[in-house]
Amino acid sequence: MDSLLIPRGVQRTTFGRFLLWLLPWSALLLVGLYAIYLCLIEGLYHTNMDNRFAFGIWIFLDLTVIALGAGAFFTGFLLYILRRTELKAVINSAVIIGLICYSGAVLVLMVDVGQPLRAWFTFWHPNTHSMLTEVTFCLTCYLIVLLIEYIPIVLKNRQLRQIPKFLVFEFQLHKLMPVFAGIGTLLSFFHQGSLGGLFGVLRGRPFAFREELGIWPSTFFLFVISAAAAGPSFIMLTTRLAEAVTRKRLVRDDVYRFLGRVSGIMLIAYVLLKTVDTLIWINSTSPGSGFPAFEFYATRSFGTWILFTEIVLFGLLPALVLLSDRMRRNRRVLFTAGALVCCGVLLNRFVMTIQTLALPTLPFDAFLTYLPSWEEVAAFLFVIAYGMILYSVTYRYATVFPQEKELSMARADAAEAPAPSFPRRPSFVTALIDRFASSKL
Repeated sequence: MDSLLIPRGVQRTTFGRFLLWLLPWSALLLVGLYAIYLCLIEGLYHTNMDNRFAFGIWIFLDLTVIALGAGAFFTGFLLYILRRTELKAVINSAVIIGLICYSGAVLVLMVDVGQPLRAWFTFWHPNTHSMLTEVTFCLTCYLIVLLIEYIPIVLKNRQLRQIPKFLVFEFQLHKLMPVFAGIGTLLSFFHQGSLGGLFGVLRGRPFAFREELGIWPSTFFLFVISAAAAGPSFIMLTTRLAEAVTRKRLVRDDVYRFLGRVSGIMLIAYVLLKTVDTLIWINSTSPGSGFPAFEFYATRSFGTWILFTEIVLFGLLPALVLLSDRMRRNRRVLFTAGALVCCGVLLNRFVMTIQTLALPTLPFDAFLTYLPSWEEVAAFLFVIAYGMILYSVTYRYATVFPQEKELSMARADAAEAPAPSFPRRPSFVTALIDRFASSKL
């Protein structure tokens, strides 16, 4: 039965080895599920968060995975709206990654709220003056869009395609993909921006507070651009990870180079805007609030090195690498630059959540320290384990990478081709004997 579900023309590992691959992820899933049970049933006292440090590892990692999952909407926008057909090779993988990131983020937020039975209050009694309301609506709607985009991937299974109704349904959904790509882009733009705007309007936190551009703080646009820069790099890295695990080529090199170029273009725009935003904050916004900017970097753990690392090492450096055609042709350099981009987004979200709350805002306030409990870590590891299982099962039984079959056949043909034969160069003694035999005596 397992072999009948595997797509034609590709090879998969044996069912027994596949179960062994899923075993550690299933164990991690159970541990995370137990931690979630403790937080929902017994209360959030299992965490190390409190009223003063309400944004802990969950919010920090939620913001990170939502930014990394932006590859789904940005890849769909480039493919279906701008007609960049190179991305057909990774669009299915981008949808799966986006679904994992967004559904995992929603799950962790449900645990973080601690009142799952009252989750519907956000929709029925919305606070129209809160950016979180807009984030909740956009996040939920975009998750529905991702589920709709995921359905055609499942329906392409060779057994399901034998059912006429499923075949017609999949064909009709495929024709509507440009519409869903446009809707997803609109929803993602606003919820990515509002997550950043949430920190930009915190007047009681001068470290995060920013001036407005129109009706939005500058962090609104910085979050959107940074997510668009990190999304293609994360798709590139996850595809390369799938190649390493399966030990086969899944996409052509030109796809990787195109993703790197897109990420580099968006990243250089982000670095320039982030630099301007930081200079305005240092010279105007922070002093206007009564706080010289250097005071926010007086603590050794959050010194000026963290600003340099975010903008230069994880920003400007990989941007210049990804914009170079010659350096993008080096796979090791390309993937290293992509990893630096993802680390830059992770560091930015860490600064906006953990560092913002740790720094004192009143003379008598102390510097706050925070270390997550094992329940917090295990709850997020649940998302990673769930994502690995969903991606693995989808890859095994669906066509995630359309170029896989073609690349596998090319590799097989190259392996079966006979080695080229070259004429053997005669030795000096053999040449001398031949010359002597052919000479006239």
